[in-house]
Amino acid sequence: MNQNNLWGPPQNGQNSGAPVWPGQPNQPMWPGQPNQPMWPGQPNQPMWPGQPNQTPQPAWPGQPNQTPQPAWPGQPNQPPTLNPAQDPPQEAPPKVPYDLKLPNGVYDKMLITIKGQVKPKPNKFTVNLSRGKDIALHFNPRFNEHGKAVIVRNSLVGGRWGREERALSQFPFAPEQPFELKILCTPSEYKVAVNKAHLLEYKHRIPELNQVTCLGIYDDITLTSVNVEKLP
Repeated sequence: MNQNNLWGPPQNGQNSGAPVWPGQPNQPMWPGQPNQPMWPGQPNQPMWPGQPNQTPQPAWPGQPNQTPQPAWPGQPNQPPTLNPAQDPPQEAPPKVPYDLKLPNGVYDKMLITIKGQVKPKPNKFTVNLSRGKDIALHFNPRFNEHGKAVIVRNSLVGGRWGREERALSQFPFAPEQPFELKILCTPSEYKVAVNKAHLLEYKHRIPELNQVTCLGIYDDITLTSVNVEKLP
């Protein structure tokens, strides 16, 4: 699988109800992009994702038949203009520290999408998937560790940290910049993508996935949204 492909809408023969931005069923599509649907209600155009007969189909970056798309909806100076009559109710953004219970644990094809922005002069931020006091996945971008930026991955089992994983060719986060972080659970590992590009894999060290029942987000970021869903 080509891990460098970006996320994109489905191609010919795929479900036309798929959202432009995978995993966000309530996000409108951009008006006026080539080959993209325009505002809802125009002739021969689909309505908003999530309405009857429209089934959102989120996808993982690098899947076959996916074409590159813009990395960010809503970049600075490019806000979408919504018809007020179609604008869905707005919820307050989640606060950090953020904790979310996962009643069924994590499972194959579970996709977590975290959108936010890094604070000015950040030290670090943390995303944990936990089982009680154990941490199945500790995802920890550090912006200045002895002058270097690094993403530390690890697990805490029985009060003991395991071997850190640090090797990466890129660091996709920057102060005061927005990001989209996706974590996909598979039977053997977690896959992580940032800004619609695959970043890394992390093999399960706590294989009892149904016992991993808490998502935690901490430290030097602000959140826009957190979404949990299952890929088809």
